[in-house]
Formats: sequence, structure tokens, C-alpha cells
Amino acid sequence: MAMTLVELLSDPALGLSAEGAAEPPGQPIQWVAVTELEDPRPFLNGAEVVLTTGLRLKAGAAQRAFVRRVHEAGAMAIGFGVGLTHARVPAGLVAEADDVGLPVFRVPYEVPFIAIGKKVADALSADHYAGLENLLEGHAVLASALLGAGGLPALLGELASMLGTDVALYQYGARIAGAASTRGAAPASTRGAAPASDSAPWHRLPIATGLKDRCTLAIAEPYEHAAIVDYAQSLISVELTNQARNRTGARRAAGQLVEDVVRGTLTGAEAAARLAGSGIDTTLRHGVVIVDVASGQRRALRTLPLPDGWDGVSAALVDEQLVLVLPAAAAPAPADLSRYLHGAGLTARIGVGGTYAQPNGLRWSYFEAREALQRGQALNLADRLSLTSLLMSGADVPLADLAAETLTPLEAFDRAHGAGLVTTLRRYLDLDGSIAAVASDLDLHRNTVRYRLQQVVSLTGYDPAVTADRVHLYLALRVRSLG
Repeated sequence: MAMTLVELLSDPALGLSAEGAAEPPGQPIQWVAVTELEDPRPFLNGAEVVLTTGLRLKAGAAQRAFVRRVHEAGAMAIGFGVGLTHARVPAGLVAEADDVGLPVFRVPYEVPFIAIGKKVADALSADHYAGLENLLEGHAVLASALLGAGGLPALLGELASMLGTDVALYQYGARIAGAASTRGAAPASTRGAAPASDSAPWHRLPIATGLKDRCTLAIAEPYEHAAIVDYAQSLISVELTNQARNRTGARRAAGQLVEDVVRGTLTGAEAAARLAGSGIDTTLRHGVVIVDVASGQRRALRTLPLPDGWDGVSAALVDEQLVLVLPAAAAPAPADLSRYLHGAGLTARIGVGGTYAQPNGLRWSYFEAREALQRGQALNLADRLSLTSLLMSGADVPLADLAAETLTPLEAFDRAHGAGLVTTLRRYLDLDGSIAAVASDLDLHRNTVRYRLQQVVSLTGYDPAVTADRVHLYLALRVRSLG
């Protein structure tokens, strides 16, 4: 350990003796400065012992001024060498030192100043090497904790023990590991929520992951910088980067499997076996949740960690959307997921399908969730399995071709003439064939609505006033809206 003034004065080899009444401070000596200047302030940094023989301090005024200047510089004490300029420590110097509370000690003639400097330097060196040894030991402890079964939580636990305070890790605005609450921070009941406000007693350090994930290491105050924290930041950065890479690969692989099941190219016992290998037991009921975000944010879905309570959920990437397969027996609340996504800064929509068993049930739930997603709300729950969803779950039903054949002439006419035929047709079907309601909704004359519907008949060959044709047109519009 670095040497304190009490320890320096207690060293019998030096024979130093305190003068005056000022109490020695308890903090370590940072250095020893030897000076014969009347004003040594430009050469002092604070917390050092100033040694002098008082060569220029013959008058009492000079002695008192010297003490004040040394005290102003933040020095810890004055060591006065006797036997050269002065036979003893000047009384004026001691009196002024007592007034400002600066310790003074006598250095015998036979003790060279360099011996005092060497004692302090040796103590500082020993303290420095001890710190390096502790740091290396801390590196090994943190690395072992991370590489062991405990992972990031174990690393943060060891770091908290070393620092003697609470530590937590936040990513995408949510706590992902570490202390559930710290002094003045969010209570444990908000586990997984965004970190406390900037006024809370946390010291926050950024973690670089190469992602826009707002990842921070939060350390409860009071906190003073420690080198072990720098190493912890590096370990956490590497671990989170690896997790993101692994998450991306796993979701893409799962996405291929889910896509094969949804399209009907993988069915029956083979589909059940493949899904079981991905952690989905199709003998039990499962539901599908589809997460879609703004086009500029879809990259985040590849690496976004799921919130607390979603550990048993299978995640896949299908058509740049995050598809989650939830076990019905212990399904987490989709509303919690919606709040988590909002806290992560994502403009997200969630579609929730019903729960079914068997691979075919997974297909139905997927199309229910996909249809629900079209409502455009933050959270969209499926009502029941619709005719459109049933038809879309069959890969052999050419619905996309049907939609294109039916709607392309209308869309082309609208682009050329701005006629609004598709919009008028959609509102006519949504409003149960009421021309008056469509005219009011679109602020048109009723004859204009009738004229547009007649153009639909002319261009497509289907009459929305005829039940069979109305079903055909409705399915074409629904398929087109579902992409």
C-alpha cells in the first residue's frame, strides 16, 4: 500500500519527528518534492510532502508566507531539514502551519532527503504492482465467469462484488442482466423496463456492439473509475456481439423451417420432427406472433433480444418480419412485448394468431397473425380463422394470381386516369354494398359511385352486386392487402 504521513513518521530508520499540533491526514502520500524556493506552488500538484532546508526562509514573514503557499498548493506536510541553514525548525513556520492545519516534521541532519523520497517511491511502486496483480486476477475472474455456465449475469455479479456496488446491463432500453434495482433506480417490479431517469444515482458507461441498441453498463453511485471496469466493458462488448451474430443465424435458420411449414412444402410427421428439433412440440398447442417494424428498423429484428419471460419462445425471420412461436400453456403476454418494442425505440406492429396443435395448426395461426397485422394497430389480436386465412394456408391455391388477374386492370386504369376505382370497390365491399354509405364516406355523388362500379364490371368482368362475384373481388382485395 502507498505510505501515509503517519507511517512515514513512524519509520525508525528515518528518525523523523513531528513539530506543531496539526494532525497528519490519513490519505497516502503521492510524491515528495524538494524545494528551496520561496514560492514552490508552480511545481506542486497536491498531496505531496514538501522538503526544504529553509535556505531562503530566514525572516519570519518569509517563513509564514512559505507555509501559506505550500498549503494553497494542496501539499500534505512540510519536512524541514535542520543542521544547515537552521539549527531547529523555525517557530514562526510551525506557528503558521498550526494556524492553517498543515503538519510539519523535523528531518535530522544525517538523513538525506533522497532517503525519504525513496521510501515514498518504493511504497508507491509496491502499491502500483499490487494493483496490477489485482487487476490481472480480476481479469481472470471476469473471463472465467463469462465463459462458465453463468454467462453475463455471473460476470456482472463478480464485477459488482469487486466494486462493492450494484451493477446492471441495459440494451434496447431494457435491463438484460445484473441488479434488478439499485439505489434510487427503478424497483424490482419494473424488471425489464427502461432504466431510471438521468437523475437516478447511476453511473452509465456505453458498451460498443456495432448496433443501434443503446447498450449501457450501469453502476450504482458512488463510483470512482476502476481499471477493471474497462476490461469488463470489453468482455461485455465481445459477448453481446457474439450473441447478436448467433441470434441472427438461429433466426434465419428457424425462418427457413417456418416458411416451409407455412407454405405447405413440409408437412406431417416430417414437419413435426423438424419443428421438435427447433424446440416446438406440435403435439401441444402453440400460437404465432408476427412482429413488423418500419422498413428502416428491420435490421434490428435480426438481433433484438426478447424481453424477460420470453426465454421459451422460438424466434424466426420470415419476409423480414420476426415470427415468434409461443407455447399456449405458458404464453407471455403480447402486450408486454409491445411495450418492450416501444421502449426499444421501434415503431412496431404485432399480429397475434390463435393457438393450435400440429404443424397445420401452426400454419393457420401464422396466417391469422398475418391477417390481424393488417389492422395497423400496435397490437392486433385475431378474432377467428377467416376464409381468406384458410385459403392462404394452402400453397396450392393460386390466390396471388387471382388477385393480380382481377385487380391489375383496375390499378392500371387508376394510374392512367386517377379514377379511384380500387378505393371505391374496397369501400363498397367494406360497407356491405351500400352506395349511399360509400358516397358519404368518399364525399361523392351516388351516381359517381354507380358509374365507378360499372367501370369495375367493364374492366374485370366481375359485378360486385352479384354474390359470387363479390366474394371473388373481396378475396382479391384481401390477398393483395396481405402481400
